[in-house]
Amino acid sequence: MGSNYSFSHGKDMRRVASELIERHAGWVTLSRGLAIPETTAKNWIRSYRAVGSEAFINMGDVKRTYDYETMLAAVLDHVEGGMTRQEVMCKYKIASKTSIDTWVRDYRRGGPDALKPAPKGRPPGPQGTAKPKTREQELDEENRRLRAEVAYLKKLRALEAAKRARGRNAR
Repeated sequence: MGSNYSFSHGKDMRRVASELIERHAGWVTLSRGLAIPETTAKNWIRSYRAVGSEAFINMGDVKRTYDYETMLAAVLDHVEGGMTRQEVMCKYKIASKTSIDTWVRDYRRGGPDALKPAPKGRPPGPQGTAKPKTREQELDEENRRLRAEVAYLKKLRALEAAKRARGRNAR
């Protein structure tokens, strides 16, 4: 099989790779036959064995997410149970060894809680409603704002005067 494929690493190429893997092609044959890097060929064979033909072909169409329990179980099987990444991938139908590597790294840095999903969005504001400001507090805030405006305007006028003076001196 030549390397004249005009498609990228998309579904079509993964379909051809799947057929080759089903015919027991190794990573060297896959790499040369599809003109892909050897590491890609190795990863594809690993993924194919872990998730099967259909899931392998459709990889990349939808980003797969795993729940906390699956991630934790996979990490514990690998770290404490002594299972290889390939065995963990097959057991939990995880298509990428990179996911396992990331989970293991996070687990070793922060324990089981590091695998929990991070809260999304802006953190909630202070609990309850804020107390209404007194009239004195409102006036104090307005006074500070007005003083800042006056200071800004004074600085602006001083800069404009200095600019005009430089212009006169340049003549």
